[in-house]
Formats: sequence, C-alpha cells, structure tokens
Amino acid sequence: MTATTLKVRASTPADQPTITMEREFDAPPDVLFRAFSDTEALKIWYGPNGFTITVLARDFRVGGLFRFTMHGPDGTDYPNRIAYREILPGERLAYRHDSDIDNDPNAFEVAVTFEALGASRTLLTMHSIFPSVDARNAVMKFGAVELGMQTLEKLAAYVKG
Repeated sequence: MTATTLKVRASTPADQPTITMEREFDAPPDVLFRAFSDTEALKIWYGPNGFTITVLARDFRVGGLFRFTMHGPDGTDYPNRIAYREILPGERLAYRHDSDIDNDPNAFEVAVTFEALGASRTLLTMHSIFPSVDARNAVMKFGAVELGMQTLEKLAAYVKG
C-alpha cells in the first residue's frame, strides 16, 4: 500500500482547546506501541524534522516520568516532561506533557490510541487537550500541528524501516 492511500488528518475546532491528529500506518498496533515504549526508538523518531532529543530519565509505567530535552535545528533547547497516566499495550497511552517545571500552566493532556485496521494496519489518533483555547492557539502559532504531523511521518519511516 502506498503512502498516498493512508489517512492523515488534523482537526482543531475553534471553540475547543484541542488538537487531534490521525494517521494510518502500514504496521500493526503492537509495532507502533513498541516505538512509543522503547527509549532507544524514541531517540530516533520522536520530534519534528531537524529536531533531536536527549533522554534525561525514563520510567515507562503508570506514574512514571519521561524527561527529555528536545534540541531544535537552530540550537534552541526545549525541556520536556511526560507523566504517564495510562498504559494499555497496543491500545492506548495517556499522559500529561509539560515543560519540566512543576505546576506548568501550559501543561496539556494527551491520549494516543492505536486502532487495528485488519491484521497489519493501524489508525493512530493523538488527542491533546490544552488548559484553554488561548493556550491551544499559542502552540498553533508556532506550528504545532505541522510539527506534530512531521513527527508522525518520522514514526512511519521508523516502523517501515
């Protein structure tokens, strides 16, 4: 199946503090889930084009933290922290994402679902909920949707390779 037949979609309702991105993958859910659960895999695919990450700490369990620095192509460092809230292998991940500061007012919630489409394809949905529409609009101004879609493209290349 060619990439042109795969569903890729983002939605950002004007009256809701959400961003939802969907992408179909030519890989089963367990393969995609492993890409999210394996720290070495994340180092390869996580982040938009031109970005890299340095993992500071990772405890992949409910209540565990993933702390990392994302390095932009211009040399800017972006501290990040993910607190895992739900882990259902091959089905769902839910976490709180912030700037690695306690009580971050811009922290947002993310749910990633892995829906099997037959034996060898998956619809991945990433649904982010921000503290307000204004907070969602602020991340959209710097290209969060486009950068998120680039990240999903990198994931597609990773699982294909």
